[in-house]
Amino acid sequence: MKLKIWMSEIRANFLPLSVVLIFLGTSIAWHEGSLNIFHAFLSLLGLLLLHISVNLLNEYFDYKTGVDFHTRRTPFSGGSGNLPAGLLEPASVFRVGVISFALAVPIGIYFLAIRGLALLPILLLGSICVLLYTPFLSRLGWPEFWAGLGLGNLPVLGAYFIQTGHYTLDAVLASIPSWILVHNLLFLNEFPDVEADGVGRKRTLPRVMGMGKASRLYAALTSAVYIWILGGVIVGILPPPALVALLTVPFAVKAMRDAFYWREWPRLVSAMGSNVIVVLFTQLLLGLGYILAKGVGL
Repeated sequence: MKLKIWMSEIRANFLPLSVVLIFLGTSIAWHEGSLNIFHAFLSLLGLLLLHISVNLLNEYFDYKTGVDFHTRRTPFSGGSGNLPAGLLEPASVFRVGVISFALAVPIGIYFLAIRGLALLPILLLGSICVLLYTPFLSRLGWPEFWAGLGLGNLPVLGAYFIQTGHYTLDAVLASIPSWILVHNLLFLNEFPDVEADGVGRKRTLPRVMGMGKASRLYAALTSAVYIWILGGVIVGILPPPALVALLTVPFAVKAMRDAFYWREWPRLVSAMGSNVIVVLFTQLLLGLGYILAKGVGL
């Protein structure tokens, strides 16, 4: 029973995002001829630890600021509800969050030692996103930017650099869809929490812009992902098989359409579910596109 509670607390259902990010970054590197399976798994372990850490720290700070007592929970947003229900001690959640972060540090040091200081900016920015997101960054305005950075293109670039030992402009540009997608994952999941986030003084885009403008921005950014991928293939930044990522377009259309009906709870939850599919499978298929390109010599 306790294990089930902790799995809920670490938001285990969101952890596949980390797997997809490392897969994408590693696939881009393998397309260029670099692949170390051990380093891929070690980088995945490090990112999973950081992902768990940010999830736990978010739960802790949302409980302490009172946000958790006002959220309307969905399968995709609103936290686990364990702390308000008294199922776990807040101090324990905070402690495990810090320990999870600390366990990732030696992995980062190892990669710094073998790959060099060029990896340091990614590690430092990622650490800032983990430790300061809820208590500080979420109150600055546009917190979704940091989510897209810390659990989007930075892990993709980090996984790529760990494999290759360098950065390229093509790799940076290939990571942009990950930033947009993860930005939008948090963005749409904030729609039900506009009032609750006000309790914690969070300046999320739905709160700052209003729901009408937010739904339109969500649709524009979602569309931009596919335009970016298509444009990247046309100009030669992405390999042609990357177009397989466009298979998620029907789910994106559904998410965008339902997001415009944010006042209707079932349709908003439906949009959030479709959005999760878009976020995970667009990146997964993009990585598969690089593998296919390698296989046929493109």
